[in-house]
Amino acid sequence: MKANLGIRAHDLEAENLQELAANVKARGFSAVQLALAKSITAFSTSTGALSPGYGHYIKSVFQQHDVRIAVLGCYINMIHPDLTERQRQLDRFKEHIRFARDFGCSIVGTETGSVIPSLGYSEDNFTEEAYSAVVNSVRELVEEAEKFGVIVGIEGGINHPIHTPKRMKRLLEDVPSPNLQVIYDPANFMSLENIHDQHFAMDEAFELFGDRIVIVHAKDFIVNNGEIVMVPVGTGQLDYKYLAERLKKEKPFINILLENTRDPHIAESIRYIQDRYEQA
Repeated sequence: MKANLGIRAHDLEAENLQELAANVKARGFSAVQLALAKSITAFSTSTGALSPGYGHYIKSVFQQHDVRIAVLGCYINMIHPDLTERQRQLDRFKEHIRFARDFGCSIVGTETGSVIPSLGYSEDNFTEEAYSAVVNSVRELVEEAEKFGVIVGIEGGINHPIHTPKRMKRLLEDVPSPNLQVIYDPANFMSLENIHDQHFAMDEAFELFGDRIVIVHAKDFIVNNGEIVMVPVGTGQLDYKYLAERLKKEKPFINILLENTRDPHIAESIRYIQDRYEQA
């Protein structure tokens, strides 16, 4: 079994949408995560611009190249300290939910934001207050998703309010809906405390919410001057062979989307993951 690979559309260079879709296919990918504002320049992507016709047009361009939109990326700051701005961003996400099916897509994805407006690191992200704000925002998004048969994909990470697998599990319990699922990026949960026991870190995630993982993000990491730094797939320390073993057994055919991986690394990153899948 080969890995079912895709990429974030905005990690590829292209002059227009048609060229982008052709480029995705030429690299051997079958899927993309499409963040409209980051990949489309020829026409409006602002809130209020979406419609069934808009979604169908974008879908048709990718379909011409046998590429599927696996995720609509709408990465918002769902706990923005300015409540007016927070609601504006939630409303943008909800518009993506309403029209996701017209894009041929069932997942709209985001991280869980930051108490800092510009999405920076803060220990205040780890407080109960920040977590409660995430729950309230996720609940609002999921209520919309339930109306349209769409999945809200939440991505956690060590700098976010959902910063551990246990916190992700808690969120899934506090918003008990099948329309809430997980975008799992194993590198996002790596820290200086667990990088020497990656198997445990991955096992914990699979045991706590493996059944809720609907997309996997693939990037890599190194330790530089005592800090975790994200790098292209295959140029760091993430144990992709072990990840492949878990995925082949428990999540066959799941879309694995390359992230933080651009040229000139893309071709080698594809080979690296496929080699690990063959070894697993």
